[in-house]
Amino acid sequence: MYGNLRRMAGVGPTGGSRDGRRRSAHAGVASARTAVGALALLLLAGCSSSGSDDGSVPDKPGQRPKAVTPFWVNPDSKAARQVSAYGKDGKSGDARLVNKIASQPVAEWIGIDDPQGEARGFTEAAAKADREALLVLYNIPHRDCGSYSKGGAADGNAYRSWLDGVLKGIGDRATTVILEPDALPHIVDKCTPQQFHEERYALLTEAVGKLKALPHTKVYLDAGNPHWIKDAGGMVEPLKRAGIDRADGFALNISNYQTTAENTKYGKKLSAMVGGKRFVIDTSRNGNGPAPGGDDPENWCNPPGRALGTPPTTKTDDPLIAAYLWIKRPGESDGTCKGGPKAGTWWPKYALGLADSAK
Repeated sequence: MYGNLRRMAGVGPTGGSRDGRRRSAHAGVASARTAVGALALLLLAGCSSSGSDDGSVPDKPGQRPKAVTPFWVNPDSKAARQVSAYGKDGKSGDARLVNKIASQPVAEWIGIDDPQGEARGFTEAAAKADREALLVLYNIPHRDCGSYSKGGAADGNAYRSWLDGVLKGIGDRATTVILEPDALPHIVDKCTPQQFHEERYALLTEAVGKLKALPHTKVYLDAGNPHWIKDAGGMVEPLKRAGIDRADGFALNISNYQTTAENTKYGKKLSAMVGGKRFVIDTSRNGNGPAPGGDDPENWCNPPGRALGTPPTTKTDDPLIAAYLWIKRPGESDGTCKGGPKAGTWWPKYALGLADSAK
């Protein structure tokens, strides 16, 4: 199982590059540790700095207290492996910084080649740790409009076959699914050609229905962010046509940097128009908010000076916000911009920056 999880943690889709051509305004298995042990690990991660070097290096991450977040921490994530590598190299300060990422539950993006095996591996590992898996499905045909994360299933039938594998892999284990980032916002901003809209709606509706037919699965449809789809009303019909009535709610700010406050305001507006549905916010990299716009048409892509945001939790103090989640995997590139590697590739330098800037 450990080897299989290690393999899975290193493959898969990009983790979302967030095509920004129309966004000019915005920028892996362990039993659960005790709550005390997890808290101590968090405190260690929180007090580190890249300039310190006292010889101490974080161990493999354990699970966070279930009362704070029910989601599984992958002990063999890319971030956890980076912590180990820094430790072996004597870079304990850097190890502690990256441990700010490794010690948190981060979404697993299911790959194309073995959806059943990956979904089963992650959900079984989570269940053994008495936690819930957090998965992202990102394989819709004509994905990302041919930009940094282009690809997806070849056609509708290929997508259905891939989804069936995911469903078998999840089974009856507790799982939260973030369904197809970009898919609906790219309809609204007209990036996805009109001839693909009907198929996309059909595939998303089927996916919501099949996922919700599983006994312990929650589903959230992506609804963009307030600086992409500025008019919340523009997302209403697409969400309804994609099955929001059967879904648990919608997701905001995936792979982006917009503030939690702005997303909250937008989310409440949108919720009121879709039957009071709850929503989740991706806070993985919004600690410093978005990068200044300036003249950069891709200020959403690997912007410098950004920071980790609020750690994942279901304790949001707001009945409409189901959770703050790290959906985008912090430390993975948005794409080949600003010196970054291919979208979804682990980028140690950027991970260190996000962690060092975190409040």
